[in-house]
Amino acid sequence: MKDHPPAYQSTTPALTVDKAFYRRVAESGGRTLVESFILPIRSGRAWTVPAGHVFRIVTPEGPQVGDLNLWNRHNPRERLWASRTRQLQAAHVSVFDRLWSTLPFLRPIATITSDSLKDYGIDEFGGRIHDLLGTRCDPYVNRMLTGEDFDFHCHSNLVRAVAPYGLTEFDVHDVLNIFQCTGLNRADKYFMRASPASKGDHIEFFAEIDLLCALSTCPGGDLSVPLWGPDARDPIDVCRPLGVEVWALDPVLLEGWKSPESPTYKGAHGMRLEKPNW
Repeated sequence: MKDHPPAYQSTTPALTVDKAFYRRVAESGGRTLVESFILPIRSGRAWTVPAGHVFRIVTPEGPQVGDLNLWNRHNPRERLWASRTRQLQAAHVSVFDRLWSTLPFLRPIATITSDSLKDYGIDEFGGRIHDLLGTRCDPYVNRMLTGEDFDFHCHSNLVRAVAPYGLTEFDVHDVLNIFQCTGLNRADKYFMRASPASKGDHIEFFAEIDLLCALSTCPGGDLSVPLWGPDARDPIDVCRPLGVEVWALDPVLLEGWKSPESPTYKGAHGMRLEKPNW
C-alpha cells in the first residue's frame, strides 16, 4: 500500500511544537509532587491540574488500560476533541503530540512530554499504542451485544468520577485510551490487542490550561481477554490499578510559556442580522 501525505497541514505556526521546551519539562528535576493516588480496578476518579503543571499516569502493578477525559476546569464546554486530535496529530499519540479542545475553543489543552512506550512503533498486526481511534466501553453497547447489564464500564466509571464536580453523563466524551494497543484490520474494523505495558510504565502530560481530568481503570484490564464474542469471559484476573501523579514545575522552567489562545475567527458562520427599518 502506498503512503499518502496528511490532509491537515498548516501554513501558519499553529501546529509548531516547541520541542526544546517540552524536553526541558520532561528532563528537568525542577518539580515538586503535589498529589499522588492509586485508582483501584474498575473504578474512576477525577482530579484537577493547574496550568503549567504536569500529570503522569503509571502502571504500578503491570499492564492496564485507562480511559482519559479532559475538560477546561472553568468551562466544561471546552473539552478534549478526540476526532480533531486524530486529524491534527495522529490516531495514536506520544511525545510532543498535543490534545486539542472542541469548537469554538480549538486549542491545545495538554501536551505529551514523556512516554515510556514511545518506541513501541507498529506491531505485526498494525497495532499501535495510546489510542484515539476508539472510545470508552459503555453499558449501553454491552446491553446491546450481550443482553446483560454491567455498571462498571469506563463510561459509567467516568460518570461517577465527575459527578462531584457538577458534571453528568452528557459531559463524558470520547477518550484517549492510555496504554491501549489498537488498529484497523484488513476489513477496516477496529481491533484491540493486549496492552504491551509493563510494571512501571508511564505517560506524562503538560497542562496547557487549568484542567479537570477523569480516568477510568478499564474493566477489561489489559485487554488480553475478549470482552465480547464467543471467547469472551470476565477478565477480572487481568485487571490492575493505575497510579496518577501531579507535579508542580519550577517557575524558571515556565519562563516565556503561556496558555495557548483560540483561533481569532471573527465571522458569524455566514449569518447576518438584517438592519431594522427604524
